Amino acid sequence: MARIQWRVAAVVPLAAAALMASSPAMALFGDDEARQAIVDLRKQVEANRTAADAAALQSRENEAGIKRSLLDLANQIEQLRGEIARLRGQNEQLARELSELQRAQKDVQAGVDERLRQFEPVKVELDGRSFEVQPAEKAEYEAAMATLRRSEFPAATTAFTAFLRRYPSSGYTPVALYWLGNSQYASRAYKEAVETHQRMVREFPDHPRASEAMLAIANSQVELKDTKGAKRTLDDLVKQYPKSEAAAAAKERLTRLR
Repeated sequence: MARIQWRVAAVVPLAAAALMASSPAMALFGDDEARQAIVDLRKQVEANRTAADAAALQSRENEAGIKRSLLDLANQIEQLRGEIARLRGQNEQLARELSELQRAQKDVQAGVDERLRQFEPVKVELDGRSFEVQPAEKAEYEAAMATLRRSEFPAATTAFTAFLRRYPSSGYTPVALYWLGNSQYASRAYKEAVETHQRMVREFPDHPRASEAMLAIANSQVELKDTKGAKRTLDDLVKQYPKSEAAAAAKERLTRLR
């Protein structure tokens, strides 16, 4: 726009100079012709000024349009920023919810695993032998043993009897019979103790405690005044388990019984 105005401003002096330079020539013409030339020149100047104004107006309109476009673009950018911020917030919320869901799933899985472990067999090593039992089975046997260690012999008798009834095929059966017989002996139920230990020896003759069970049978028979039976049991013990510690004890007791 400044360039156009400069051009218009430059036209008027040039036109005036041209008119003055041509004044001798104009003198040859009439006043009407001179006035007409001046009018034409003014029209030309006015036309140039009008064109310059139109160009300036168009420039301003173009500038306003550019400003509007830039403003619209800025508004769109701001809207996009807001949308991005909203989506980012949603993503963060979804991430938190996903994390909480995963943690809840882990907790549920841990609970399921724990419950499953309550039903999974566990390996037990006892008296040099290994076998598998159910967790509940193991807990009940250990509870019966704890009762025996507290010297609560009638309660231990009840506990081992219940265990053998509930788990007749348990890997604990031979030792449960052995400790049941000892509980009965401690409770002075000698006849029952003999029967329990005899069952243990009969069903599990290869068990490490079988020789001790036979020695316990002889002790119960002595308490029952069955000296003949006690001697026979001790003789069988020495014959069947000659290298056992119980056999050494049996020989000593046989000496006292004779």
